[in-house]
Amino acid sequence: MEGEDSLRPPPDFRGTSESEEQVMSEVHLGCPPGHSGPHISHFIISLPPSVRGGDEPIEDDYSGEKLSLARKEHDLDGDGDLILKRRTKPLRDYLVVAIRHNITSSIPRVGLQVWKAELLLADFVLHKMFTSKELDGIVAVELGAGTGLVGMLLARVARTVFITDHGEEVLDNCAKNVHLNAAIFHPRASVYVRELDWNCSQQPQVIEDLESKESYIWNKTEVEEFWKASFIVAADVIYSDDLTDALFSTLHRMMSKCPEKVLYLALEKRYNFSIDDLDVVANGYSHFQSYLREGGEQ
Repeated sequence: MEGEDSLRPPPDFRGTSESEEQVMSEVHLGCPPGHSGPHISHFIISLPPSVRGGDEPIEDDYSGEKLSLARKEHDLDGDGDLILKRRTKPLRDYLVVAIRHNITSSIPRVGLQVWKAELLLADFVLHKMFTSKELDGIVAVELGAGTGLVGMLLARVARTVFITDHGEEVLDNCAKNVHLNAAIFHPRASVYVRELDWNCSQQPQVIEDLESKESYIWNKTEVEEFWKASFIVAADVIYSDDLTDALFSTLHRMMSKCPEKVLYLALEKRYNFSIDDLDVVANGYSHFQSYLREGGEQ
């Protein structure tokens, strides 16, 4: 991961309130120390080799060996973990995604960073794009998009993508990322960065004021297209019980409307020591699971 110089010096963290305490994603550990952002990192994505059909072997960029398309065995170490092959040749086909992000942020602004589950979900979406036509021409929505990485990848094949989040600072940063990566989108794809407040039951709401200077409001056509979405994604949005409640309220409204929709949600199971429990627990994940149990019982 490569990055340009940060655009501003780090803030003085002394005397900040609890809500302004700084957190840092593990994704950014390789970024220049002593900076909080904004910073631009480049994610290089290896594109799969052309499939020449059947069981015809293809050359492996990692070792020069011939691999069978029909079956590829994986080596495991003594603990059962996957032994990764390291690349020995330069990439032949690749895609570069530029992501503008902060290296640290306060909890209310975590959408300014890239988190691990976002990379996992991006990898899943790329696999679907490379191995099937399932996502071609769809209307997709990314919830709690943050930097917008997954939504922008979807724009390579989707007809319309709504990249949504809450808060002007996060949305401004996301819009900059869309501008940085416009060249990788499908020529006919429509990509919208829009505000979606999970705590507002009327969202998305049409704003009729044509003189409004707000950049992330919805018009009637966009709202109609939003409800046509069949593919919903979200990553690293499970960390606050209140937000989890609001998320599932939003999902209930979305899923209850036609057409039939599918949600792919990636999250990290975060453990913390709890004074109440006197133990290491994952309360956020447990609260999330309670919604899945309730859904299964109905």
